[in-house]
Amino acid sequence: MRQMLLLAGLFFGLAFSLAAHASDLAGLRGESEPFSFEVLIDRARDTAAHPYQPGEVRAAETLETIDYDAHWKIRFKSAETVEIAPGVPLQFFHLGRYFKEPVRLHEVADGTSREILYSPDYFSMPEDSPGKRLPSDIGFAGFRVMREDLETDWISFLGASYFRTDGQSRQYGQSARALAIDTGLSKAEEFPRFTEFWFEPSASGDATLVVYALLDSPSVAGAYKMTMKNEDGEGQVIDVDSHLFFRNEVERLGIAPLTSMFWYSESNRLKGRDWRPEVHDTDGLAMIGESGEQIWRPLNNPSGLRTSSFQAHNVQGFGLAQRDRVFDHYQDDGIFYDKRPSVWIEPKEAFGGGAVQLVEIPTDDEIYDNIVAYFMPETLPKAGEERHFAYRMHWRDRHPLPDSGAQVVATRTGPGGVPGQPRPQEQIKVVLDFEGKSLAGMTREDGIEPVVELSTGDVINPYVLPVVGTERWRLVFDAKTSGAEPIEARVYLRNGDDVLSETWLGQISGEMLAKPW
Repeated sequence: MRQMLLLAGLFFGLAFSLAAHASDLAGLRGESEPFSFEVLIDRARDTAAHPYQPGEVRAAETLETIDYDAHWKIRFKSAETVEIAPGVPLQFFHLGRYFKEPVRLHEVADGTSREILYSPDYFSMPEDSPGKRLPSDIGFAGFRVMREDLETDWISFLGASYFRTDGQSRQYGQSARALAIDTGLSKAEEFPRFTEFWFEPSASGDATLVVYALLDSPSVAGAYKMTMKNEDGEGQVIDVDSHLFFRNEVERLGIAPLTSMFWYSESNRLKGRDWRPEVHDTDGLAMIGESGEQIWRPLNNPSGLRTSSFQAHNVQGFGLAQRDRVFDHYQDDGIFYDKRPSVWIEPKEAFGGGAVQLVEIPTDDEIYDNIVAYFMPETLPKAGEERHFAYRMHWRDRHPLPDSGAQVVATRTGPGGVPGQPRPQEQIKVVLDFEGKSLAGMTREDGIEPVVELSTGDVINPYVLPVVGTERWRLVFDAKTSGAEPIEARVYLRNGDDVLSETWLGQISGEMLAKPW
């Protein structure tokens, strides 16, 4: 999974600026067929009623020779860009070693669709490219929606059901996908894939493009409608409407899954064998429960696979965020971790009972996506069941959270105790910085209190104080660990009966003090 995401990320960033003109392939289309979302839903239902049929891979040996270098040299011709609507240009990805199963692409207009037929003339490639040996109808690997300059794209679909946008700061980072099945279990994960896409111009100024997709895998088939809006400087909003039809039971079902990379930050900097201060696409999981409690869970890079569940009946929203957006904290002027987008999932219809799950996989490099977050329903579907989920995705620099309270803006850890004195064994110091409107203008005399609760172990000397020269308040405490299992901590600020901040849900363990080598 992680290798596939890495290569997808590399390909997503490719952009080529050739002069555009009317496409010579504009008439290369299939026969007209009736189309609507209802037609697609019926097709997904019928697909699930039959045994799963894996996608056909043709010319596999030749595709295997199209590695990253060879794939990079196969360039989409800007002159052949397909304009679905004014200001909505599409370009396509070529098949290769890491993307061997083709997807079918269709244009939609006036209730009918026509397939966009593959031709090698969409692409330029060297004379010695293995792509020259492929069948002339081999098919496309995926697509991306370009900006009008045809030099940059703002959303890309490539591999399984993965997609991502460049967010508010126009820098690709974390990915989304349609569905996650059996993620983080001892058995092999199942990767549903989009097999076909339909593109329809938006009938409203509230959207840029409507993309429909057919999903298929051994356990489920599904129909997706994604209404997308791109606003440069503001990010993207995608409304997702999904109808899922299950062939089999699944052990773990992830709705609206997000995938990211977290290697190290100020919270676990000893894990980073690198010259940069921090390396991560996102640094935490945020969520708002039914009661309105806002939660922040900083990400970890554990020594072993770890899955955390947060009960979330009718969750109001959740998402992975890159809160630290200061360039000096990363010092990377090539891939700009400070500009990576945050993604917020907002249910448009109540998700019901369930939990937000966070899967953390150990990594020793930035090339692996090792973080997954999703909503898992309390009652998992049986074979023959249908489920419907509708939600809105916000791709922005920051999550659209209530700004009345204080948020955690930094998590730091280190040896417990006091400098200059013997350091207590198995004692870890945790330092949290809070900032927000609820703290504005407050002083030490106002009686701000730290609330620190641990699942096991002891809380030692918790206190809070303003950070000189800033609008932040700093909460400090030591935690006495007991055993190898992580301590679950619940921390927030209050003033009397008034809660002033979101809740920090962190895991504290001896790994935070372990030497990386």
